[in-house]
Amino acid sequence: MLNDVNLKKKKREIEYLSDWASLVLPYLSPSSLAATSIVCKIFHDISTSITVKRISDATRGLEKHPIPFRNNNTSRNTQSYSYFLYISSSCILRSPHCFRQSWGGDGLSEQSSSISPLPLIDNSCGCKCIGKNCSSIDGSGCSCNWVRTPDVMSECGPKCQCGFDCGNRLTQRGVSVELTIVMDERKGWGLHVGKTGIRKGEFVCEYAGEFLTTQETRRRQKIYDDVKKCSPAALLVVREHLPSGEACLRVNIDATRIGNVGRFINHSCDGGNLISVLVRSCGVVVPRLCFFAARDISEAEELTFSYGDVRSRRHGESLKPCFCGTPDCLGMLPSEDT
Repeated sequence: MLNDVNLKKKKREIEYLSDWASLVLPYLSPSSLAATSIVCKIFHDISTSITVKRISDATRGLEKHPIPFRNNNTSRNTQSYSYFLYISSSCILRSPHCFRQSWGGDGLSEQSSSISPLPLIDNSCGCKCIGKNCSSIDGSGCSCNWVRTPDVMSECGPKCQCGFDCGNRLTQRGVSVELTIVMDERKGWGLHVGKTGIRKGEFVCEYAGEFLTTQETRRRQKIYDDVKKCSPAALLVVREHLPSGEACLRVNIDATRIGNVGRFINHSCDGGNLISVLVRSCGVVVPRLCFFAARDISEAEELTFSYGDVRSRRHGESLKPCFCGTPDCLGMLPSEDT
């Protein structure tokens, strides 16, 4: 009788420990997860399951399709996935250091409540065109569809009454094309096309991250430059020049710690196969940077775009080497000032 009681008690303890680990371990970083896995067999088995799930989907279940990691260079690089916190669209964080996400557990991740809504220019701005016109494929029937150039386009905003099926919310539905994140021996992780390919003009993804002030951007860049052991920085500076040419809007997006799959798109000196477009949502102050296919892109082809013109760098500026491998490669990557 006593043995039966002890066995039941032991079983309850194991179940409790397993339930606790299943809830807590998905929040751990790779290094903490590896350290925890050696504590006991239960932790080892759960840690292994979490790692497998992380490799199978970088998006933490927040996109339409899973986007897996693939590293065939295991002899030289043992990194099986890249650890970062996932958001579907650029945002402003109230408390970025308190932003946590579960990744690799049984449930799907959710966007953090610490995300602040983007500031509005006009709270009254927004269409009221609910119905068949607003739901057209290209959004041409929507009153918000007032700007569309090769570099800038407008979409419906948070105060518009239409839903996400509106044709004028093309870039707000997340990633719908099939993609894979592939490790390259020299460039590191890169974003590649899946089995279905991508058609010319098709929306690929947003470059999502934290919107920062210029002061905070320069502070973080200095940290990223000084800390050599940290993962490669994914800090992008976008400038929009006004028609006068005398002034420009500067948008700083940091996807180093918090971002989406756009952070894996590498530079190409020949301009790449993606077009970058600033997308303005009706009433919202800050535009988002989105990528569209510049041409038909085949299965397994790497997605690339130009970070800037390295030839316009400041005299004596030290730049990082470029490994794009195109005939036009200049040998160095652009920087903030290019």
